[in-house]
Amino acid sequence: MLDPAVVSHPVKFGVFEVDLRSGELRKHGIKVKIQEQPFQVLTMLLEHPGQIVTREELHKKLWPADTFVDFEHGLNAAINKLREALGDSADNPRFVETLPRRGYRFIAPVESPVTPVGTPAVVAAVSDRRPPVGTPAPQTAMGTSPLQSAAEIPPPAEAAAPPETVGASSARPAERRSALQKRWKVFVPVAAVILVAVAIGGTFYFRSRQSMTRLTDKDTIVLSDFINKTGDSVFDDTLKQGLSVQLEQSPFLALVSDQRVNDTLKLMGRPAGDRLTPDVTREVCQRTGSKAMLTGSIAGLGSQYVIGLKAVNCNTGDVLAEAQEQGTGKEAVLKALDAAAVSLRGKLGESLSSVQKYATPLEEGTTPSLEALKAYSLGVKTSYAKWSTPALLFFKRAVDLDPNFAIAYARMSGIYRDLNEVGRGAENARKAYDLREKVSERERFLIEANYYGYATGELEKAAQTYELWQQTYPRDDLPYMVLGCISGYLGNWEKALEEFREALRLEPNYAGNYLNLGIAYTTLNRLDEAEALYKQAEERKLENELLLQSRYWFAFLKGDAAQMAQWVSAAMTKPGAEDLLLATQADTEGWYGRLKNAHELTGRAMDSAQHNDAKESAAAYQAEAAVREVEAGNREQARTEANAALKLAPNRDVRAVAALALARAGDTAGAEKQAAELDKTFPLDTLVQRYWLPTIQAAVALGRKDPNRAIELLKVASTVELGAPTNLTIFLCPVYVRGEAHLMLRDGNRAAVEFQKFIDHRGVVVNFPWGALARLGLARAYALEAGFPVAAVSDRRKADGARRAPLQPDALAKARAAYQDFLTIWKDADPDLPILKEAKAEYAKLQ
Repeated sequence: MLDPAVVSHPVKFGVFEVDLRSGELRKHGIKVKIQEQPFQVLTMLLEHPGQIVTREELHKKLWPADTFVDFEHGLNAAINKLREALGDSADNPRFVETLPRRGYRFIAPVESPVTPVGTPAVVAAVSDRRPPVGTPAPQTAMGTSPLQSAAEIPPPAEAAAPPETVGASSARPAERRSALQKRWKVFVPVAAVILVAVAIGGTFYFRSRQSMTRLTDKDTIVLSDFINKTGDSVFDDTLKQGLSVQLEQSPFLALVSDQRVNDTLKLMGRPAGDRLTPDVTREVCQRTGSKAMLTGSIAGLGSQYVIGLKAVNCNTGDVLAEAQEQGTGKEAVLKALDAAAVSLRGKLGESLSSVQKYATPLEEGTTPSLEALKAYSLGVKTSYAKWSTPALLFFKRAVDLDPNFAIAYARMSGIYRDLNEVGRGAENARKAYDLREKVSERERFLIEANYYGYATGELEKAAQTYELWQQTYPRDDLPYMVLGCISGYLGNWEKALEEFREALRLEPNYAGNYLNLGIAYTTLNRLDEAEALYKQAEERKLENELLLQSRYWFAFLKGDAAQMAQWVSAAMTKPGAEDLLLATQADTEGWYGRLKNAHELTGRAMDSAQHNDAKESAAAYQAEAAVREVEAGNREQARTEANAALKLAPNRDVRAVAALALARAGDTAGAEKQAAELDKTFPLDTLVQRYWLPTIQAAVALGRKDPNRAIELLKVASTVELGAPTNLTIFLCPVYVRGEAHLMLRDGNRAAVEFQKFIDHRGVVVNFPWGALARLGLARAYALEAGFPVAAVSDRRKADGARRAPLQPDALAKARAAYQDFLTIWKDADPDLPILKEAKAEYAKLQ
């Protein structure tokens, strides 16, 4: 058994510790009442943690040669009293497990430092080297040789005897001496065995620690699902999510993402979101090239809950670190999980300073409500295993249960933004920002960046926050991904490409990284690379709403109508995807001049969006329809659609697009009203101030026949004009308006430069209908260069008294080719469209 002469420190397990020198059992440092025989049983079980101690062994060592009936009764009583002292249960054991008719096993992790009492010189003396002849045998603190026989070791004197244990105070002094002598007779033989082991191989405690492999900042960890022994479903998924939040605060540790785990499960022939048992987790760990798997468990007895964590090398099976904590009542479970996780981080190799700096308690970083955390964990799980839209229901439930759940608001803000619900996105970003003070460092980065990006629109501040995030957590893909998006918003697609590449390298199993990098390749007209990337995503079976849309755009650019139809079909009945693909298909119909079909598809998209409580998306689709109608010449229809969209959901993007449509439709007062509201509401918004307001105001200037003013206003937008100002398929708006301004000035050369951008940047424009109409603008620009007064400008030329310049044959040929290009695209267009009639008449004059 563990000898007080050898074990110099208390033996610890959970919240308990056994001090053999004083003969005490303590819980949280307070002595626990326990009688002599239960204490002896505990001591013998602690000598062999995790191993079976048979009833016969207990009988032989702890009881004298009494009758077997007396032993059975005494042992059963001792075990029952031991469990009572530990708060343990035979039916749901946390410490002492019964193996029927065989014996007992101590199942909790044990910290058992076996260090000889005395100086370090004692350890050196008991090496495998023989002492010189005549050298006295080394002495222990008890004054005996470590290899001295048990018979030679005298029992301790009464003065050195351990204090009386609680509950034994009524024993007479002689009886107490006798009992203590019996206990020491049991302890002594084992002391010799332990010291022999020391002499052979050094102290096994120090050897164990030296062989323990710590993690490095290059290693990754896979989390298993918790083993829930409580029968309470509130802990399912919840504790794993809480543990993930705590560990993800660490800049040192890196967890394999849920998305990558799901992708690996598919390769294993298992469904995404399948339960990660220890065996399944180990295979995932090996397949992902990770160093360790981390298993967790929770068990309960009455109001007591015990959290256990164990990190295991998934290749060798070696235990790298363990931690265990106990809490009273459900309200203490998250605190126990916190304490266990923080303890484990240090044992895995993270520096103390890092643990202290990045260890916000779960109740502050997430929520004190287990039910709210459960809903949140289901939302996270759903967003990775399925689609973004279904995950919203769980995040909404989480904030209903805890209105102060900051990170849940942040999650919703991102999903709403992706689904064109920009008003809701901004609202949730603000709520998260107001609650950011107590969250963890990682969550604070996300919340502040969301706030600047989605609420105030300050893209530069958002970028600065993500750059700090990169520096603190260099292995996170999200900062790279969003910095790429910001570069895309601002029209810097080369820089966006670099960021998206790095995001994909860091996380090759997230659909969004394929989506973004594919879009970057497409905008740069690198279609072969985009196609290869999309094939990789398809092979990995990665999907989400926006990835379907980007696949559709790619098929459009390749002229593959069958593929376009396939992606639309794949989106049907999927909330968030169906309305998006119907609206995207409406743009394609608008591209080809089939505005009646586009109108019908927009109506279907709006119905689908509103059916799924996405009113802002519906309004955005209607505002975009107004832009289609106005350039086709249906100005009255455009005004009707724009005003209806503003009435339905006047968020930032709806106001901006509707204002542009109103300005182009001749309602300059209505456009200026919306522009003023945008300026007042979003004074710091990068895209409002640098893209939308200059474009709207320039369109108003054109409506008032002031093209020079329009060109001057658009100078502000020149650096961001190739960007993506919204999630809608509306691009190069400043370019189109500037081209129209040059046409009005009869400057064909400069007008041609602007409209040519729609062709040069076809990957940016994709199926935005103004891209087709830009061909007509280009034809008119060439006609002006040729000296031919086309219908669109002839009246103004005549009014100005301008003389007709000599015809230029080369420019005339270009004009004819450009008209043919446009009329070919619109060969199946609605025949009564005003712009089509004008184009045909102009082309006829060139013959």
